[in-house]
Amino acid sequence: MSNNGSNNNNNPYVHISPLQTSRPNPMDTVFGALSHCSRKVGDATRRAEIVADNLWNHTVARIVQGTKVLTLGSSDALFQQSFGVFAGENLIKSFACYLSTSTGPVIGTLYISNLRLAFCSDYPLCHYPFSLQQNQTLHYKVVVQVDQLSTASPSSNRFNPAEKYIELVTVDGYEFYFMGFIAYDKALKTIREVLQQYHNHSREA
Repeated sequence: MSNNGSNNNNNPYVHISPLQTSRPNPMDTVFGALSHCSRKVGDATRRAEIVADNLWNHTVARIVQGTKVLTLGSSDALFQQSFGVFAGENLIKSFACYLSTSTGPVIGTLYISNLRLAFCSDYPLCHYPFSLQQNQTLHYKVVVQVDQLSTASPSSNRFNPAEKYIELVTVDGYEFYFMGFIAYDKALKTIREVLQQYHNHSREA
């Protein structure tokens, strides 16, 4: 029986925590400017609004990710800042996407290394119920080690086949759905290659 990964209760893969950094957040001004601009979007058809919103969120995700990389120097540094690093771990690729949760999709970045799949929200989650301090800036994170990952499968919305997901299932039955990839096929291929390499190595050991 599978467990819904979007439910935080007793989920060992979900973490709500602040980013470990003493640097000032370079996105405060950017978020303010982007939010101001987004409020100026005029009236349009419902379908056009949905398309524009998706494109806007992808643009924001790229700006957020790019600004963080410029601040820290590389995607590897950003990954290490957010999740630390294991011995022998190498970051392979990162993708802007959404994580499906019980309260709605969360925009962020999915990092794929040879040892882990790790997601961190781009937007901080303020006033979160798990926060021990009022107004503490927290980020939504999901971390699955490759040896804890059972399958990575393509999926889609049955009412809208163009809306594609990547479904991750852990060995203990937790499910996570990632969507909104700009490079969906590349992301799925990268995850599957990492998983296959792990299985190949396990058989050789």
